[in-house]
Amino acid sequence: MTGRNRRVGILYAGDSEARRSATRENGRFLKVFEAFDALGIKAEPVIYHDDFCDEVKQQISELGAVVVWVNPIEGGRDRSKLDSMLRDVAANGVYVSTHPDIILKLGTKEVLFVTKELGWGGDTHLYLDMNHMRRELPQRLSQGDVRVLKQYRGHSGDGVWRIERDANEHIMTGKSRVRVRHAKSGSSEEIISLDDFFERCVPYFAALDGQGRMIDQRYQARLPEGMVRCYFVGGRVEGFGRQEIVALHPTEPQPTKRHYHPATMPEFQRLKRLVEEEWMPAARRLLKIDSTDLPALWDCDFLFGPKDADGQDTYVLCEINVSCVSPFPESAAEPLAKAVVDRIGRIKSLR
Repeated sequence: MTGRNRRVGILYAGDSEARRSATRENGRFLKVFEAFDALGIKAEPVIYHDDFCDEVKQQISELGAVVVWVNPIEGGRDRSKLDSMLRDVAANGVYVSTHPDIILKLGTKEVLFVTKELGWGGDTHLYLDMNHMRRELPQRLSQGDVRVLKQYRGHSGDGVWRIERDANEHIMTGKSRVRVRHAKSGSSEEIISLDDFFERCVPYFAALDGQGRMIDQRYQARLPEGMVRCYFVGGRVEGFGRQEIVALHPTEPQPTKRHYHPATMPEFQRLKRLVEEEWMPAARRLLKIDSTDLPALWDCDFLFGPKDADGQDTYVLCEINVSCVSPFPESAAEPLAKAVVDRIGRIKSLR
C-alpha cells in the first residue's frame, strides 16, 4: 500500500475546539491508534460536527479509510448530513465503516422485528405510526403482557420504555392506568394514563422527517440477570461484555459497570457458536448484506431467555449497535485494524 491507502481516519463527534486540539492521546481510541501503528498504518483523529462537514469531507477524502463513532441522535442532531457526506466519500473509494446503508439494514431497532424468526427473536411487533400503536398496544397490555417499546433509532436508553397495565386495570383504554419506566439513566417508574404515554411517544414517530417508528418486544423475565454483549469484527466475535444490572431492572437499582472479556471466555462459547455459525449468517442472507460489508466493529446485545428443555440458556436479541460502539474490549482493537487494512486492499484491487 502506498499514499492515502496507508492513512486511516478515526472519526468521532466534537466541536471546533476539540478539532483543533485533537491528538491520538486525548481521545478514547488510543488502543486503536496503536493497533494501526503495529501494521505500519498511520491513523489520525477526525473530529466531526455538521458545522464543518465540508472540512471533514476534504480530510477523509485523502485517506484510505475512515472508522466512524457517532451516535444516531446526539445533542439534538441526527446523522443525516454526516451520512450523506460518508456516502459521497465511499463512492469515491474511501472505505467507510460503518457505511450508512449498512446502518439502515443492521443498526436500527427495526432489525429486531425483521429477524425475529431467526432463533434470537421472539414476540416482537412493529408500529409504523401512532394510530397503529394505539390500535394494537392496548390489546397486548389487556392480556397482562409486560412490553418494552423502543424508538427506531436512539442510544443510551433514550426512547426505550417498559410498560404494563396497572394491577387494577383489565380492559385497556386510553384512560386506563399503566406503569411505565424510561430506560434513560436515573428514570423511575411512573403511573400515568395510556393516553399520556402515547403523547410521550409522538416525537419518536415524528423523528427522521416523519419516518420514525417503534418496536414492541415482550419483556424478558430474566432481565434481572443482566445482559451479554458480543463484540464483532466483521463476522467474528472478538470479545464479550457482561453487565449484571441493566436499565429497566424491576427494582430500579442503577445499572452496573460492564465488564469486558476476550472471545475465549468459556461461559459464552455456546453463544459465540450460535451467533457466528447460525444466527448471523441467516441475518446476512435475510438483510442482503455481503460478508465484506459487515461493519469493522459492531455488537449484538443479548438478554437471557427462558431455559430450554436441557436447562441451557437461551438468548433474545435486545439491540444491534453499529454507529458508535464504545467502549469495547481491548482484544478487539488488533482484529479491527487488520479488518480495515484488509478492506482497503480489497477496494484498491477492484479499482
